This record gives sequence, structure tokens and C-alpha cells, in this order.
Amino acid sequence: MPHFWLDILSMFIVFGMIVAFISIAALFLVWWERKVSAHMQVRFGPMRTGWHGWRQTIIDAIKLILKEDIIPTKVDKAVFVVAPIVVFVSALMVYVCIPFGRGLIVRDLNIGILYILAITTFTVVGLLMAGFGSNNKYSLLGGLRSAAQIVSYEVPLTLSVLGVVLLVGSLSMVKIVTAQTHFWDWFIFRQPIGFLVYITAAVAEVNRTPFDIPEAEQELVAGYNVEYSGMKFAMFFFAEYTNLFSISAVSTTLFLGGWNGPFLPSWMWFLGKTLFVILVIMWFRWTYPRIRVDQLMDFAWKFLLPLAFLNLIVTGLVA
Repeated sequence: MPHFWLDILSMFIVFGMIVAFISIAALFLVWWERKVSAHMQVRFGPMRTGWHGWRQTIIDAIKLILKEDIIPTKVDKAVFVVAPIVVFVSALMVYVCIPFGRGLIVRDLNIGILYILAITTFTVVGLLMAGFGSNNKYSLLGGLRSAAQIVSYEVPLTLSVLGVVLLVGSLSMVKIVTAQTHFWDWFIFRQPIGFLVYITAAVAEVNRTPFDIPEAEQELVAGYNVEYSGMKFAMFFFAEYTNLFSISAVSTTLFLGGWNGPFLPSWMWFLGKTLFVILVIMWFRWTYPRIRVDQLMDFAWKFLLPLAFLNLIVTGLVA
């Protein structure tokens, strides 16, 4: 019995450390994206407060949290209040199964990757609740667009992950990393098409450019979160960058060898690879224009899905 409680306590401690790390990482990613965007546009970006404006993100976060939390009179209050909590919690729960380094994992589940795929689908529920509960046509359109987009791209994303599962013979995230001990064992070399399908579908899953249809400012003002302010809006904002980090961390685990690498500590290798993937996704934002809704759906069902199926069939035959 004491061993059981010690295991529970250690699990909560590790999870608390990861939540604290993700909170800091989300603030860092906001600042980093501002700087990356600025340099790509030949600007300086934030420069005033702190070294290269690093304190500006912290001040913005404090300002957002301290803002008045307004609930419009015509909204469905229960749904309106619960929606950001659902999105926020589902974004955090993904990290239970992500190995940040050798031994740095909350729980090594035998169905780890399946758990991650299942938890991420709860985001759709939260976004639909936000769109419906706001009682606003722009919010509703944004929520419906987001649901259609995530459901469409979830299929090729899952198929790209199944290619790795076929090669490893396990759904455990730790076993997937262990199977990529050496550089040439990384699955990006054995699954290049799967990697491209995963990255493309994952970018669409988190509503990043060029797939930011649910938040198209020119069409929908701010999409599903147009009626939100204060802490509730902060939850959506935090979840966006948390999801950005999580899809990059999962891609590192599945295709880039996870924590494996020479000389440096395992967590540094994992973090470096994850930040590289995030940089590539940020690069997409200032390289490609937003595509139309019909193009978004056509790309998912007519190109990405057949490609993912083909990759899975070839992997099954070879493996």
C-alpha cells in the first residue's frame, strides 16, 4: 500500500512539474513567435521591456488575466463558461503520456499514442460549445468550421501515426522512442511520407496558418472566441500554444528519435528537436496564405487521406 501512494505522489509531482514547464513554454512561444515573425518581416519585434522585449509577454499575460471577465446577457451561460475549461484541460491532459526525457514521463501507458489521439478530440467538443454557447453567428460559424476541420484532418493524422505503430508493434510512447536509439533508426527516414502527412494534418488540427479557417479575422472577426474576454479568453490562448507544443513534441517522439542523442542530457535533445519543429510551423505562418474552406476540405479528403492510406499499405507490406 505505501508503494502505491508513493507512485501516486511521484506521478502528481512529475505532472505538476510538466504543467509548470508548459506554462513557461507557452509564454516563451508567444514571445518567440513575435520575434520570429518580426525577423521574417525585417522588423525588430518587441524590444522595450527586458532583453529583446521578453517581459512584454509576461505583462500581456498578467493584463489578460486581470481583465474583467464579461459574460454577455444572451449567451447560454453554462455552456459558455464550461467551453474554455474543456479546451484548456484537454490541451494539458495530452502531456500525461509524452516522454520529455529518459524517465521524465507522468505515465507510460501501453496505449499511449491512442490516449493522445483520443484526448485531442475533446478539443472539438470545447470549440463547438464555445461557438454554440456564445449565441453569435460568427462564433457559431467558427465553431462549426473548426469541428469540420479537426474531424477531417484527424483521419489522415491517425493513419500517419499507425505507420509508426506498425513498425514498432506497440502503442507505448516510450517503446516508440526506444526503437529509434540510433540516428538512422529515426522513423523520419523510414516514414518520410508519414512525417509530412502528420505535420500537415497536425498544423490543421491546431488551426494554424494556412489552416486558420475557424479564426479568419476578415470573415469571422475572431471566430469561436469572439465573445470571450479576460481569463476565459486566456484559456483559449494558452491552449493554442500548448497544443502547438504538444503536436511538435509528439512528432519528435514518433519521427525524430524522441530524447535520443549523444553527449547532451536526454531532456535537452527532446526540447531542441521540439523547438525545431515549432520553428518550422511558425515559418509556415509567414510563408503560405490562408486557403479557402472548400480547398481545405478537398486537400484533406482528396489528397492527404489517399496519401496516408497509401503510406499505411506500403508500410504494412514492408513491415
